[in-house]
Amino acid sequence: MAAKSKLATKREPLVVERTFDAPVALVWGALTDKEDIKQWFFNLPEFTPAVGSEFQFDVEHEGFSYRHRCKVTEAIPNKRLAYTWRYEGHAGDSLVTLELSAEGSKTRIKLTHEGLETFPDQADFRRENFEAGWTALIGDLLPKFLSQSV
Repeated sequence: MAAKSKLATKREPLVVERTFDAPVALVWGALTDKEDIKQWFFNLPEFTPAVGSEFQFDVEHEGFSYRHRCKVTEAIPNKRLAYTWRYEGHAGDSLVTLELSAEGSKTRIKLTHEGLETFPDQADFRRENFEAGWTALIGDLLPKFLSQSV
């Protein structure tokens, strides 16, 4: 029974939600403007917020380099951005979706990362690593960037 629960948990999409004291247009810019993105996320020189646009970036983790390969599947300005997320040379395909909504003069962001269970069953691809990474990015680095931009 414990194995079934663990698998069910692994299949649940990872969701990180935050509210920022910034207007939707500013948050959208932070998610889609290459110069803004590299201030809080990664340098994505090929990125454009257009369906079909492909981009990649490398991350070093504990002596290993992982090339992330992504393709934009949805881009609705100031509302929604989605892209596939996979690792070159490794099994698995996932989808990252960022949804924005205005709450007065603030912006609520909901990040959903689906398909984590499709990645290899090894330490670097554990759900906890994705939780820690997205929480640091959406909960710490993005708000710091936005507070400097307001």
